[in-house]
Amino acid sequence: MSMRSEKPANQESGDPVGINAKPTTTLAHFGLRLFGIGISLFRTSQASVMMVWGISDTTPFASSYALSSLIPLILLILAYKFLAHPSRKFPGPLAAKLSNAYGAFYVAQSRMHLATYRDHQRYGPVVRLGPNRLVFNTSTAMHDRESHRRKRKLIAPVISERSMRTFEPTMSTQVNIFLQQLLQSARLAEPVNMSRRCERLAIDIVGQLAFGFPLRLQTEATNQVIPGYLTAGTKLITLYMAWPVISTISPLLGWLGRKKAAVFRQALGRMITMRMSMPKDAKHDFYALATGEIAPGEYGLSDAELWPEAVFFIAAGGSTVHTAMAAAFFYLSRYPSAYAKLAAEIRTTFPSGHDIRQGPRLAACKYLRAVIDETLRIAPASLAFTWRQQDTSSAQASEPFIVDGHVIPPGTEVAVSLYSLLHNEEYFPEPFVFKPERWLPQSGGENRDRDSEEQKRQAARHAFQPFALGDRGCAGKAMAYLELGLVLARTMWYFNFERAGGEAGKVGEGKPGREDGRGKREEFQLYDGVIVSHDGPNLVFCLRDDFWKELEIDFRD
Repeated sequence: MSMRSEKPANQESGDPVGINAKPTTTLAHFGLRLFGIGISLFRTSQASVMMVWGISDTTPFASSYALSSLIPLILLILAYKFLAHPSRKFPGPLAAKLSNAYGAFYVAQSRMHLATYRDHQRYGPVVRLGPNRLVFNTSTAMHDRESHRRKRKLIAPVISERSMRTFEPTMSTQVNIFLQQLLQSARLAEPVNMSRRCERLAIDIVGQLAFGFPLRLQTEATNQVIPGYLTAGTKLITLYMAWPVISTISPLLGWLGRKKAAVFRQALGRMITMRMSMPKDAKHDFYALATGEIAPGEYGLSDAELWPEAVFFIAAGGSTVHTAMAAAFFYLSRYPSAYAKLAAEIRTTFPSGHDIRQGPRLAACKYLRAVIDETLRIAPASLAFTWRQQDTSSAQASEPFIVDGHVIPPGTEVAVSLYSLLHNEEYFPEPFVFKPERWLPQSGGENRDRDSEEQKRQAARHAFQPFALGDRGCAGKAMAYLELGLVLARTMWYFNFERAGGEAGKVGEGKPGREDGRGKREEFQLYDGVIVSHDGPNLVFCLRDDFWKELEIDFRD
């Protein structure tokens, strides 16, 4: 969220946030009046409650007095939150103004993104989703000030475009395993759950990139616990972020999940131990960059910080790509026109599957890029809110904290709902329709129409921020696009596919009639958290002529 010192854009419209500068005496006078009203309310309510409780001879006096004090105190707190709170002018659900439990309720159901989208439809572009929390759905609010700079400096070299050129052969090996397994399923004509298959591929790739370690989730059962543990663990983190008070029982929750945690630590320990036994420069991976190629000092991380960052690297790197992969297969199987256009582009651009690799030909596949962009828009891989507030220790702390033209009260946390932003009709008309063409220049038509379309496309580009995990996410863009491009292009080259028949083919879609936001049949259902979870689609793959024989040769080699 941008932080500027200029005059708020909404200051002339009646001070919608209610904190415009006023004389100190006026604020003091208002505070004294509020305090006096509160004391009067407290005493009156206490007397009333005492009188009511005094009717019963069996009620102990101490209990009566305690209750008579508690009730007016609650009323006083409620009066403050509704009548005097600095954020009182921001609209939002009544329950959200009272407690962060509102957000925790929907996070526990894995549909906070759907509830927030509904709230934006009701209340507008800025919604109060907690006593001291505001959520936006605008592109201007998304363009945040820089943060986490040293961690971005650490991770960025590992997943930059230059680094990806070095890492591509390793990535291609894992993609070929994925394709060979699709080949086996195609011969058996059995449905493939793409969420499960893509998840294993993505984590195998990111395991190699993080520590040069073969997790082999695609071919072995040894480390199958990793995806489930990462999803469950980050689910708790999302819940803590929504309602921080819940973190007080984290030891109990940790004890309940201790068995899975132990298995995960063993898997992670094997990975770390094996990598540390090798020279630092033995692999071009996260470990090499973190421990050797970056000089200590401004951007260095301590050992205590290194391993949590590595775990995050695996979780975020695997989740972002595998969600986009599964979503792309879901929408392509339900939009025949997009499927046909992508298949035609891939099958006319490359002479063989072996030629599908990073380079000018892959970069020239404009419709492939449009499919990836549209997938990242319609099914964002990050749905958890990243809460931020003004840094009181910075040189700008004395200036107003302004987000999207609104003065933000001190101590208030702000975030952008990525799902709501990427489904905002102002930037993306027909937001729930999978339309890769929205990212492509329109040919023909009058100059005026072309200019209008270009303006709309630029507005969409400005709002398009699918990698919302701060600077780490932005740094991972090259990795995500390369991995998605290779997987989609090679799959299209070797196979035809369609959704499975019967009930299996409905996995992953919404159910009409549901009132919890999951009623859209043609929407891929996401369950929010730091790591997004999902199921399906179930697809049936068919061999494309004799092109699949290349995969058999690769398998024998």
